[in-house]
Amino acid sequence: MLSLDLHAHTRFFHGHDRLAERFDPYGHAALTTLARRRGLDGVALTNHDYYRPLGNPHEEFLSVPGIEISTTKGHVVVLGPDPPTRTERGALTPAEAVELAHDRDCAAIIAHPFRNSTIRETDVAFDAIECNGKHPRTWPLVREIAAERDIPLVGGSDAHYPFEVGRAYTNVDAEPTPESIVEAIREGRVEPEVAGGPFARVLRRGYRWIHERKGQLTEVTPGVGTPPES
Repeated sequence: MLSLDLHAHTRFFHGHDRLAERFDPYGHAALTTLARRRGLDGVALTNHDYYRPLGNPHEEFLSVPGIEISTTKGHVVVLGPDPPTRTERGALTPAEAVELAHDRDCAAIIAHPFRNSTIRETDVAFDAIECNGKHPRTWPLVREIAAERDIPLVGGSDAHYPFEVGRAYTNVDAEPTPESIVEAIREGRVEPEVAGGPFARVLRRGYRWIHERKGQLTEVTPGVGTPPES
């Protein structure tokens, strides 16, 4: 059984590509170091609309290739052995993103379905749906969608800074290869988990405030459920 954060970023400087590319290796090293300290076996590198191989700074720790595609309806996490290296923001429909993922033997996952997204309302055949570490109050609703669509649940922190990694993660019954992880996701051999503790709760409140200020949360989200404390 592998414990994997299936949604994490190495990029520190969004909107400044040249500067960001220079710091990507440092972000990757910091992300994986903290993930190891928190007991994870690996992380999926899912930067916004690009994938850049960054090697593996730690032996026996997985850096799963991936990308977070900004579609016309919201974000899709794509991970597996051969993700696309670059996509244009807002150019692909959800169906096109899923087709692209499957053509490259990757899994396509609905990311943070209640933040700035209407992908959950489409009838596209996704491989899984995400329980996002920034919004655990939405997890009961996400579970309902997963049941209705008969697709598995996975967990990811959506970490944009290394200290956020592991707030949510996935227990995956798979071998430590991208191919085996994709197969396990599609077959439902996965279970999401959320980190508890005071630090995690403070982070969740902070991001909730940020996303509400940006108007990125749907009206159904506030006050739904109770944050898990596992």
